[in-house]
Amino acid sequence: MDGMAAWTAAMRAERWTDAWAIQSCSLAERDPTTRDDPRRPYHQRWVWDGTPVDGRDVLVRCYHGLGDTIMFARYLPLLLQRARSVTLEVQEPLLELLAPIAAGAMIVPFDVARPLPPADCDVEVMELGWALAAAPDAVAIPYLRAEPVALPLGTLGLNHLTSAWDPDRAVPAELLAPLCAKRPCIVLRPEATTLPVLNPDGCPGALADTAALIAGSALVVTVDTVIAHLAGALGVPTWVLLKHECDWRWNPEARTSPWYPSVRLYAQPTSGDWSTVVKQVRSDLRPLVDRDDARVTRREYDRADRPGIAADLEHAGERQAEQLRDDPADHVAVRHAQDGRSRVR
Repeated sequence: MDGMAAWTAAMRAERWTDAWAIQSCSLAERDPTTRDDPRRPYHQRWVWDGTPVDGRDVLVRCYHGLGDTIMFARYLPLLLQRARSVTLEVQEPLLELLAPIAAGAMIVPFDVARPLPPADCDVEVMELGWALAAAPDAVAIPYLRAEPVALPLGTLGLNHLTSAWDPDRAVPAELLAPLCAKRPCIVLRPEATTLPVLNPDGCPGALADTAALIAGSALVVTVDTVIAHLAGALGVPTWVLLKHECDWRWNPEARTSPWYPSVRLYAQPTSGDWSTVVKQVRSDLRPLVDRDDARVTRREYDRADRPGIAADLEHAGERQAEQLRDDPADHVAVRHAQDGRSRVR
């Protein structure tokens, strides 16, 4: 098993210490002159040099997708407790959303034309768990918050689209249309849709506004994009539809996620088979909507049972007692320009 496969297996098995050890071994084998290599696209660079962050002026760079940043922003409060100072260089669409969790840090928008902020320790946001030796459950869920939009009781938030980065993650709209038959639904993308939803022209483009819609929803059903991370970080019941060869952070053999206790996973049994995935989703929803009205509460969605799910959710609750429970697909905020920036000191 190669290093990446071993690391993925360790992460999916929740063997965090083993995963960090694999990362440390990989770091030790790297040529230090290739750190932050300007010849590489930003999302392919390694930033942290492995030295402790404690008591230092730390710059957190966000070079991956919006979902990646949301996922690992959970560690910012821990970093703020240990570092002397923290500067967060973050994608502009996340500035408003992350301001509360990064309170105490200097927050600047990522801009390739702007010199790097001063720091004596740099770390990419996805390296924070490793740098802090902190497992996902070191942080309480929800760690993001939004004022909910008033929506009809039982509203489903839907997202079947993804970016061009990985089109295989998208679900055809016609497969999800039946989910809207007996309950109010909204879409959580800014694009117009043919789905029979309350907002056929799409939702506002700002992620903070999307967060408010998610917070007002009883359940989110989404493919693997930033919406899955945003809903999970908000602690909203979320059913994530995954392609067969899914990303490292999701375990296709599991129904729950240690990263987001409110999330259930629905993975394709074979490549391209969305019909089976959506059939399972419809089956799990049916007991909640085959009734005289569509007034289904968030709690009912979160406690919806099927064989194995109740035990899975109970296990997730044991891992994170008080909690319920793109990503690279959303690399839209990271420009792969060459880095001609110098650091201002």
